[in-house]
Amino acid sequence: MSSLSLRLPESLHEKIRELAERDNISINQFIATAVAEEAATLLTVDYLEARARRADTKLWDRLLKRVPDAPPIPGDDLPERQPNKRSRPASRARRKSKKPRNPGVAGG
Repeated sequence: MSSLSLRLPESLHEKIRELAERDNISINQFIATAVAEEAATLLTVDYLEARARRADTKLWDRLLKRVPDAPPIPGDDLPERQPNKRSRPASRARRKSKKPRNPGVAGG
């Protein structure tokens, strides 16, 4: 287990303390869980982007043509395709920045 010095605004520290108390966990456990959840999110985005790059869109289109023509369930329709436009989740855009993500965290 490693140790990390962390500086937080007093207002955030107080909110974290309240939330940790509400869940009957330590502040340390609350922060470790929050960091683990963010790491899992970013790793999932990496995984899905890698899978999307390997996708065979022609095969996908052929498979979709085999599906009976019926209107989608409301909220289940596909967005319109826009060729050559790739959107990047905000969390990925931040990671590409050369500035430290959180200068208040020791080590980066």
